[in-house]
Amino acid sequence: MHYALLIYEKPGVYEALGEDERNAITQEYWALREDPGVFAGAGLMPASAATTVRQDNGQALVTDGPFADTKEVFAGFYLLEADDLDAALAVAGRVPAVRLGGSVEVRPVREGRRS
Repeated sequence: MHYALLIYEKPGVYEALGEDERNAITQEYWALREDPGVFAGAGLMPASAATTVRQDNGQALVTDGPFADTKEVFAGFYLLEADDLDAALAVAGRVPAVRLGGSVEVRPVREGRRS
């Protein structure tokens, strides 16, 4: 089964670390890409670089920035093939954001074809 590991970080935590610590954590993220079940993944630019699209009275409304201020921001993802949820959770537990006060949402990927 395929799982999406959705990574949420506390804003500013990564930037507050020393350079050596940031480099070590970055290497941990890259090392996760070497896990045999991980077949894709990416980090995202900061939420301040986001553009949000909403609809207002049938018209697209485009605004700079994220949808809302939150305690955590969506920072990246991995796509993982795992035998079961427990195996996916084991990989999710290795994501550095978890120990830095963030979280990883593990969600099964809907399989199937588009019609």
